[in-house]
Amino acid sequence: MKSKLNKIEHNIGIFIILIMLLLSTLYVHAQRIITLPLAIQNGIANKKNIIAGKLDANISNLQTQAMYRKYWPQVSAEYTYVYNPILQTSIFPIGIFNPNYPIDATKSVQFGTKWTQSAGLTAFQPLINVSIQIQIHEAKLKERIAVLSQEQSEYELAYNIAQTYIDIYLQEAKIKSCIADTSRTYASYKLLKNKFDEKRLLKSDLNTAKVNHNNSVQILSDGIAQLIEDKVYLLYLIGTTDMDNWDFEIDTSFTNNYSPYTKEVPLQLEQLPELQRLSLQSQLTSLQVNSEKSKYIPNVNFKGFLGANQFTNDFNPVAKNSWFGSSYLGLDLKIPLLFGENLNNKIQQLRLQSKQYEFQKEDKILELTQEVITSKLKMEHIKIQLLTTQENIALTSESITILQARVEEGQESTSSLNSEELKLKALEANYESTKKQWWLYWLNYLKASGQLSILWK
Repeated sequence: MKSKLNKIEHNIGIFIILIMLLLSTLYVHAQRIITLPLAIQNGIANKKNIIAGKLDANISNLQTQAMYRKYWPQVSAEYTYVYNPILQTSIFPIGIFNPNYPIDATKSVQFGTKWTQSAGLTAFQPLINVSIQIQIHEAKLKERIAVLSQEQSEYELAYNIAQTYIDIYLQEAKIKSCIADTSRTYASYKLLKNKFDEKRLLKSDLNTAKVNHNNSVQILSDGIAQLIEDKVYLLYLIGTTDMDNWDFEIDTSFTNNYSPYTKEVPLQLEQLPELQRLSLQSQLTSLQVNSEKSKYIPNVNFKGFLGANQFTNDFNPVAKNSWFGSSYLGLDLKIPLLFGENLNNKIQQLRLQSKQYEFQKEDKILELTQEVITSKLKMEHIKIQLLTTQENIALTSESITILQARVEEGQESTSSLNSEELKLKALEANYESTKKQWWLYWLNYLKASGQLSILWK
């Protein structure tokens, strides 16, 4: 009975390994390949929040175009029909015009009729209006700011896509390592199981080997699950609606072109949309100062009216000889004096706001410069760490192979083998974590230095 149970346990172990190997090979034979530039380009083209941001830029453009129409002539057709229940009464100095009355004699006289009509065309044409031109400049700056906000969103999306893409690459590499690790721990467990069956090994030592192997299998299973999650998230970032179709392959050759490097390259901070936006926002507030000042600049406009009025005491819209032509052409000069607000206070607010944007930009430049320097130093340091860890992994793997042979020959204790297995797991976990940090610092370096676009352009 015990022999039968051992055989079942042995078969289960092999079955688990085969299943994990089968799952991992699914990615090797994926139906399609998604390259990093294609993933970023698709994300920019398809992500709904990016499309919504483009609509904001389009709206700003339409608002700019609308500002130009303030220079166009404004023509309106007007018609009114008014009933006057009480006519206006005025005092008329009849003594001035008739010597038969005292010089200061007056008489009350009603003016107008019960019914009046008015119909005609009114034209208005701005001639000199500085505020309109300033408003157009403001609209152009707001449009450019909207475009830069859109570009910043695209920049952030590209960073997230690149990070997820690299996570998939690293996760696939980790799975390959886990497969090898699982095979090795199973070999160690099988070796100790044979010794246990020969009653040459304590059950506690066998249990430790089995725990090591179970952990390896679980790590492999977790790695495959994480890989699927990463692929689904990448599909989400690139705007794919069919996120169930995660069976795709990434182009691992991208590491040949984009491996982390620390060579000196000129910083392109001024190309970053975020810094350009802060500069334009500072310019916009300065322009708004001029806009406030322009409120006190005289405006010259052309006004004209062409139409007719009707006056009758009875309701008769078509009464003969009751219509009288009316028209005027002239220049309208407006000199603003008081607006009921403190102009100096508002201008001071705008100037302080402009200073805020300038300080924010200066601080952002310092922050990005610090990120560039720090990321570069981290990459250089991590590169040395990776080389050291790689060597330690190779040495520990070699030691495990030697220990397996010595345990099989009875020349070494099983505890040493189990101990080395645990040490190797820790080294491999540390290597994967450090490698991920290496790539992440490289992405941060590209992003902070304004060079992230090399990934898709």
